[in-house]
Amino acid sequence: MQISNHTFLVSGGSSGLGGACVQRLLNHGASVIVADLVPPPQHLADQYGARLFFQRTDVTSEADVRSVIATGEPQTGPLRGAVICAGVVHAERVLGRDGAASLDAFRRIIDINLNGTFNVVRLAADAIAQHEPLEDGERGVLVMTASVAAYDGQIGQAAYSASKGGIVAMVLPLARELARYGIRINAIAPGVFETPMVQSMPEKLRLSLIEQVPFPSRLGSPDEFAALTEQILTNRMLNGTVIRLDAAIRMS
Repeated sequence: MQISNHTFLVSGGSSGLGGACVQRLLNHGASVIVADLVPPPQHLADQYGARLFFQRTDVTSEADVRSVIATGEPQTGPLRGAVICAGVVHAERVLGRDGAASLDAFRRIIDINLNGTFNVVRLAADAIAQHEPLEDGERGVLVMTASVAAYDGQIGQAAYSASKGGIVAMVLPLARELARYGIRINAIAPGVFETPMVQSMPEKLRLSLIEQVPFPSRLGSPDEFAALTEQILTNRMLNGTVIRLDAAIRMS
């Protein structure tokens, strides 16, 4: 998939991993529809004008996601891909000092991280499938955000790991189904990255996570995530797989 002169939707695109993807796509000549609860930085709108479209979007809402696509495409052009980065983190022991973990909190994490991802995937795929195929019969590309917690989640991460494990499990069946429409889908499972989500963690927890990273022993840069996203978008042989981007971390 050529990035230049094509349109991509990025959920959670106003900051963090999604924000880095938006910046990289714009730098490469794409138009971007940002689906987030808050707008992207004003300097992006000033710099890129009509190539950047934002609409406040709750990824768990069918009406919101349908609306951002339907409203964004006339300004930016036919949708050719989506990068799904919207997500939240939650840490809670199943059996804590105050008793059993909150079922409402578990449902919220699953709803945003897993159901929200599927909601964007299904509606973006539906829009992409309406457009004419390009080279190799390709119509578009979808990139989901999983996590290394899907494989080696820590104590207190039952909800988060379950939500990201669901994303990992969806990749292959979705790739098999969407192949007939010329749509590829992959997922990235990042390790510990410098994002607002990680910055909100207690400092002791952040440092303990960094200490577990073999090399390079630091937080990942959101632009490193965006660089891998770019490769997935442009390399047609990448399909139906989950790529760990984690500096060899295996959480204890």
